Amino acid sequence: MKRFLGLILMGLSLSLSAQQQLFNGKDLTGWEAYGTEKWYVEEGLLISESGPDEQYGYLCTTEFYDDFVLTLEFLQEANGNSGVFFRSTVDGTKVQGWQVEVAPPNKHTGGIYESYGRGWLIKPDAQREAALKADAWNTMKIKAKGDRITTWLNGKRMVKIKDEKIGAGQGGICLQIHDGGGIRVKWKNLELKPL
Repeated sequence: MKRFLGLILMGLSLSLSAQQQLFNGKDLTGWEAYGTEKWYVEEGLLISESGPDEQYGYLCTTEFYDDFVLTLEFLQEANGNSGVFFRSTVDGTKVQGWQVEVAPPNKHTGGIYESYGRGWLIKPDAQREAALKADAWNTMKIKAKGDRITTWLNGKRMVKIKDEKIGAGQGGICLQIHDGGGIRVKWKNLELKPL
């Protein structure tokens, strides 16, 4: 019995140790900013907001991640048009990869968009749009396993897609500020578990 409990605890320990905090709550260690939009830490939160040029901006992990489950929380203020990119790279402010949309109500949060490529790959069904909580913290979960991507918002599955091009993609996790100005989004508890 003791040996069995020991094996369970060891497995739990390995499982927990595999989970990574992408944001340390203190600074932007492990991240790189692209563009002139603002990225900073305030009271343990990662804040993103429009900068002077009111253009696209990205904050990307310096590490690449292939197969994973990513969970995070976001709070939209002002316009709130943003996104979470995965298997993505940035050159200047031109991103190559796939975005899980973070947007105002009924603007397809949880859907998957391919920038500078095919555009919308899949949007949530209209009835699923109600999962987004305006003016409150929301929890997003993204599972990327090979060519299969699934997203959840506040526990509700938003989309599921199988896509060969996504399966071949490589890159990091990026947060986005949309162009147009007047955008502010707060982020916390960015946790990634490799698969």
